[in-house]
Amino acid sequence: MSLDNKVVLVTGGASGIGRATVNRLALDGAHVVVSDTQVELAGEVVAEVKKAGGSAEVCELDVAEEGAAAAAVKAIVTAHGRLDGAFNNAGITGPTVKLLDIDPMEWARVLAVNLTGVFSCVQAEIAQMIQQASGGSIVNTASICGLVALPHATAYNSAKHGVVGLTKSAAVEYGPKNIRVNAVCPGFIDTPMLAQGAGASEEVLNGVVSSLPIRRIAEAGEVADVVAWLLSAQSSYVTGVAMPIDGGWTAQ
Repeated sequence: MSLDNKVVLVTGGASGIGRATVNRLALDGAHVVVSDTQVELAGEVVAEVKKAGGSAEVCELDVAEEGAAAAAVKAIVTAHGRLDGAFNNAGITGPTVKLLDIDPMEWARVLAVNLTGVFSCVQAEIAQMIQQASGGSIVNTASICGLVALPHATAYNSAKHGVVGLTKSAAVEYGPKNIRVNAVCPGFIDTPMLAQGAGASEEVLNGVVSSLPIRRIAEAGEVADVVAWLLSAQSSYVTGVAMPIDGGWTAQ
């Protein structure tokens, strides 16, 4: 896949799926803007990319902060003249409790980052891409929890279902402007977020593996490969899709 000279924004790019995707996009020739609240870690990712011969830069961004996404996109366009693609990946896990036990402040925080944050990014990205004759491609990180519901994760489930709806709405509205919008729905991926959700328990993780038709947890790079394809011209007729990357878990 070629993303030569494409300017691509990755939110939540300092770790996990975001970090793997930054490296994959850079390998494919993109200049990657690595955004995160963890600026030091983002800098390490950029150094990693440059050491491998790629091109990247750091952008400090809290997607939940009002106006921050629009400012980040404006800065990218000022520096590079355009924004060809975006991977809106920043997210948090939220409380692992039953619905009746959710603190309203925790509910609000999960939705602020995982749904409103994605909305703010998509809105700013599309506003720019409309002005470009080349359009653009956007990929949002949803989850298997955007397709089905896991227990004790009401806030997370709700936000990720919202991301799927947002993705489809944007794809339908802006397809005529040569802008494609898709979502990836990762399942159980070997990232810090999975370890946090499982409480770093080997017993829990073994139970997860036994529930998967493909009897293993995925590497973050396996999601990155799909994101890179969706951002590339090789997926030029694909839009409005919420693609499971889950080893067949939601097919059961």
